[in-house]
Amino acid sequence: MHRVPYTIACAAASTLLAILPPLATPLDAQYFGRNKVHYDDLDFRALASEHFDVHYYPAESIATVDAARMAERWYTRHSALLDFTFERNPLIFYADHPDFQQTNVIGGAIGQGTGGVTEGSRERVIMPFTGVYAETDHVLGHELVHVFQYRIAGTTRNGLRSLSGIPLWLIEGMAEYLSLGRVDPNTSMWLLDALRRDDLPTLDQLTTDPRYFPYRYGQALWAYIGGEWGDAAVNRLFRAALDQGWEAGVRNALGVTDDSLSAMWHRAIRAQYTPELAERTAPDSVGRAVIRVKEDGDQNVSPVVSPDGRYVAFFSSRDLFGMNLYLAETETGRVVRQLTSVLADPHFDALSFINSAGSFSPDGKRLAVVVFAEGDNEINIFNTDNGNVERRISVRGVTAMADPAWSPDGRSIAFTGFKGGISDIYVFDLESGESRQLTDGREAELQPAWSPDGNTIAFTTDRGMGTSFDVLEFGPMRIATIPAQGGEVRVLPGPPRGKAINPQYSSDGRSIYFVSDADGVSNVYRLDADGSMSQVTNVGTGVSGISKLSPALSVARETGTVVFSVFDEGGFGIRAIDPNAAAASSPSGAQVAGAPLGAQLQQVPIAAILPPASALGESVVERQLSDPSSGLVAASTLEPTEIDGGLKLDYVGGPSVGVSVGGEFGAGIGGGVAFGFSDMLGNHELGALV
Repeated sequence: MHRVPYTIACAAASTLLAILPPLATPLDAQYFGRNKVHYDDLDFRALASEHFDVHYYPAESIATVDAARMAERWYTRHSALLDFTFERNPLIFYADHPDFQQTNVIGGAIGQGTGGVTEGSRERVIMPFTGVYAETDHVLGHELVHVFQYRIAGTTRNGLRSLSGIPLWLIEGMAEYLSLGRVDPNTSMWLLDALRRDDLPTLDQLTTDPRYFPYRYGQALWAYIGGEWGDAAVNRLFRAALDQGWEAGVRNALGVTDDSLSAMWHRAIRAQYTPELAERTAPDSVGRAVIRVKEDGDQNVSPVVSPDGRYVAFFSSRDLFGMNLYLAETETGRVVRQLTSVLADPHFDALSFINSAGSFSPDGKRLAVVVFAEGDNEINIFNTDNGNVERRISVRGVTAMADPAWSPDGRSIAFTGFKGGISDIYVFDLESGESRQLTDGREAELQPAWSPDGNTIAFTTDRGMGTSFDVLEFGPMRIATIPAQGGEVRVLPGPPRGKAINPQYSSDGRSIYFVSDADGVSNVYRLDADGSMSQVTNVGTGVSGISKLSPALSVARETGTVVFSVFDEGGFGIRAIDPNAAAASSPSGAQVAGAPLGAQLQQVPIAAILPPASALGESVVERQLSDPSSGLVAASTLEPTEIDGGLKLDYVGGPSVGVSVGGEFGAGIGGGVAFGFSDMLGNHELGALV
């Protein structure tokens, strides 16, 4: 993970959308000692919209047209709220994260925790498609906030230097708030955990203490400011901070000191969330512990349980050099072995741990895991006894992969495949080496899971009500099924609100377990064959992985043991529930907040809203986010254009001066200034010393 998501030096700067929390051990240590290698020669083209020059290559043309439309919609939203306009800005898209990691636009290795980059010299936005349109839309909206921040800063008396004194929570939290709003169970999870531990950060701690993730806490703080002073205060405070520094900016824009603002914010969090915690189970008390959080911020994620329920494989940050793959006993939590690490196996560059979990073979002797290798993703099959790689699987035309799922008969592996920025479900035949694509379309298709009889595959999708590609509006994630041999997709009944992800069949095939934030906090639910639904856990923080769509749940195919990751102590631990307890149900009992914004917002659970909940119906940001049509342009308005291939100034290095005395040439003085130039895509660079 990039521990400095936002840096600025002279005239060149970058800001990166990070989705990982801060760690004692940086997760991007996986990439330690490795140079950026370029495997693909991408043939970039360009499209012009009213305010953007959009760079892409043919494989991602469908997703790019949609992203260009999203960009114009974000421009309309941000320019109205921030009272600022600009003429043109470059956007550079990559079809998937493996391609994005090869970009020349920015130097250095890019870890999988980086969702996008906005560099400050030319305000270029560089980002990959995620395979989930709603997530791509969020990342793009976040990065375009940074474009506005840079351009507004450039109009001040100190120019971009005025950004150097602004803390990360203010910069990144603002981008998250304007792109996500105040209804966000993923961020409220962080507040619930901090409140439970009596560890809510002050503004000073947010500014100086790296333990407090600035993206999540920063978003929550901006939501409070917008709720208390109105969303117009976002622009007012940002500009005041540029001009006077953030502490003086708070005083002059809001009329309170930073200490007073901290106290007011904390009171609002306690008032809104304390009743929620009182009705829920502490994360260290649900089920039984498999892997505990030993230190604040420990990451133990993407668990997968063996078919016999004896072992769980998971990714963990316990090693000095980042996230590695481990095997532990489910009953005791004893780590049996480290299955692999990047340093131990040089054939791959990194393990995919954010958006993918592993999958055991039916006999439990092998484990399928997605890795980054040679510019793409591939599935590696590890021997669980010794950690050796027995097979490497790649599929022609599928450049990114996630979520391998071994079939009950051991002959096939289903997985999520990404082509051109769009995700679909595939099945790979281990005997023939052939693959079949089961789904097709722009909808997100993730996290396949086999029924015990092998006839059906359940998966996560945004198909159905609420999703429209005409207006680029996306409904919540829900569970669907498809025959394993292909056929009609059936969207299953689900919660009345919130996401439903990570399906896992019960051992008898009569139920599907899944993760939902229907009552504002992510927990395990169960859908039975008769259509009835039950809540299995009631954790106060959340059953979750690193991101809101990360896999967090696994069910043993033979025993029915349910294993899941929970958010605790600012990190993730792994818990287990036996089948009998998992078969029980508990009511939700969530409180909801009324709002004049419409029926959908009237039913938003209190736990999902960033305080103050009372501001939901009056929020300008929420009104913008709930309106998919304003600013959305027709695809027919986009026109092909030429890529600007000229070299332009990227940075000016600090002047250097040298003095010499004596010697063959006598006394002298010399010096110079360094200049760096590159083209739009960073493929050609020129350095000069004057």
